[in-house]
Amino acid sequence: MSAAVGADIESLCSKCGDVWHVVVAKVEQRIVRVQCKECGAYHRYKDPTGKAAPKATRASSTPRAPREHKPVQRFEKPEVPLDLSRPARSYRASDRYEVGDRVEHPTFGQGVVEVTTEPGKMTVFFTPGGRKVLVHGKAADGPRLEKPRPFDHTTPSPDRLPPGAVAASPDDDA
Repeated sequence: MSAAVGADIESLCSKCGDVWHVVVAKVEQRIVRVQCKECGAYHRYKDPTGKAAPKATRASSTPRAPREHKPVQRFEKPEVPLDLSRPARSYRASDRYEVGDRVEHPTFGQGVVEVTTEPGKMTVFFTPGGRKVLVHGKAADGPRLEKPRPFDHTTPSPDRLPPGAVAASPDDDA
């Protein structure tokens, strides 16, 4: 005997331990979802007698065809021909590089410069790691950000006040 949707039924609530529930959903004649009348929690139907509910079977008995996966794009070759007669230069962000230059990077290994489009950036193809965007031509003597001066929390001297401002005296009770 199977209860109808909306009917009271016994089921064990894992949240509060109560057994009185309302049937919320059924698949064919099998109760699959109930709501606890005590705490209001929704959960799958658990038979209080301990009998295991039969497992659901697939509606279609025909086997599915294996799903085709798109191949991952691998970067096998650089877009620029590799000129082995050029020596590999150690990578430094301050050095300038041209398309076709060979670069020896401490982390990525050997590579060849493919593109230098944006000022200060280049795309390098590394044999084991693929393409990486690196900085180049960064001026070592160019404009730098300076460390800001520490903020002075004391009362400023009258000569450092903006025009029209009045310095507070220590005797003021404000």
